[in-house]
Amino acid sequence: MVFSSSIFLFVFLPAVYLVHCLLPGVRSRNAWLALSSLVFYSFGQLAYLPLLLASVLVNYLFGLYLMAGTKGASAGGGTYPARRRKWAVAGAAVCSLLVLGAFKYLDFLLQTVSSLTGRTLPLTGIVLPIGISFYTFQGLSYVIDVYRQPETGTRSLGKLILYISFFPQLIAGPIIKYHDVSAQIDSRRTLPEQTLSGLRRFLAGLGKKLLLANTAGQVADAVFALGAGELDCRLAWLGAVCYTLQIYLDFSGYSDMAIGLGSLFGFTFLENFSLPYTARSIKEFWRRWHISLSTWFREYLYIPLGGSRCSRGRWMLNLFVVWAATGIWHGANWTFPLWGLYFFALLMLEKFVLLRLLERAPAAVGHVYTMFLVMVSWAIFAMEDMSRLGGYLKVMFGLGGVPLADGTFGYFLTSYLPILCAAALASTPLGASLYRRLGNRSRQVVCTLLVAAG
Repeated sequence: MVFSSSIFLFVFLPAVYLVHCLLPGVRSRNAWLALSSLVFYSFGQLAYLPLLLASVLVNYLFGLYLMAGTKGASAGGGTYPARRRKWAVAGAAVCSLLVLGAFKYLDFLLQTVSSLTGRTLPLTGIVLPIGISFYTFQGLSYVIDVYRQPETGTRSLGKLILYISFFPQLIAGPIIKYHDVSAQIDSRRTLPEQTLSGLRRFLAGLGKKLLLANTAGQVADAVFALGAGELDCRLAWLGAVCYTLQIYLDFSGYSDMAIGLGSLFGFTFLENFSLPYTARSIKEFWRRWHISLSTWFREYLYIPLGGSRCSRGRWMLNLFVVWAATGIWHGANWTFPLWGLYFFALLMLEKFVLLRLLERAPAAVGHVYTMFLVMVSWAIFAMEDMSRLGGYLKVMFGLGGVPLADGTFGYFLTSYLPILCAAALASTPLGASLYRRLGNRSRQVVCTLLVAAG
């Protein structure tokens, strides 16, 4: 079940919200939301519901062990020796990552071994469980936080089920820390203003997804489906531009919907995107893009590895590991770690050379530089294999493809230009500013025009 589906919009969400409003206390509301979230997950993959519950239970038990081992003491002290507590955290990490690896990467590893050895290894055919990357990281962050600050944990299994499986953020994030919502789980109010604000935020995200992201994605999918011998340079760049718009509006749209849905039920989630396409450097771009994931890797991998408080060589190694892991987290394909290491190389280049130049240059130079490199990165991200990626990048940079006289580019541009302009505008502060200034009737007219254009 996805947020844009009819059954979610007209059956599931109204029913869950209505019952939530009628229930008398926060405990009954929490139980209802937890049950509803499990139904939401079951609707898409009932067979994997036990896996989700097992993940919650394992993290809950490790959390209980860590809380019992400190009895309120700081991390490293208390009843259990620090060594045993560290082993408990390591055990939680191994359990979570082994499950994630088995379901997400095992067939990919088998295919890789087959291609390297020439032997055909049978694949498992495992279907990737919905949301496993997000709920695995969320559960692991809970255990690590309890290790660091035992008082932030909970002895209520029901609360942890709600925290990890809460349907607004279960499928596509944002990744939320337990201590950021624990007080809201224990006590919250749903005020009319908050409900109205949440509904507006949800509808704005839904519009991003349905009207803008999906339409830009139609062009990107059509272009990416062509072989290198069917593309020209302009068409390849148009595909990259459309995918750049699609991935931001789709992902930020889902985050908007998650934040809005959280508000409907009295929860406040942190922002996950902050207009990343207005950045003036790659470093700034990653401060604005998928903030919850960047924060997770920084706090639970980069800093434990030593962060920047070490030698230059060790710091570079730490950053290399983080960006390799970031790429691998996104999918089981060699283009994903390549995408992560592409950003590692860019950040190294900025650190030692470019940032000083960008700080002195006009803002427009920084914007053009950043967007150019980001669009190339999304071309890497979108490709299914290395051979197709190589052919596509060659065409983008004028080293292959068909002559520019081909009419496909003109067809896509004239057919989709209005909606692509709207998508580009929505990716900047001007889009939100213009939307706020429009009256209700004007907004209806604009939405009608966008639907017609799409």
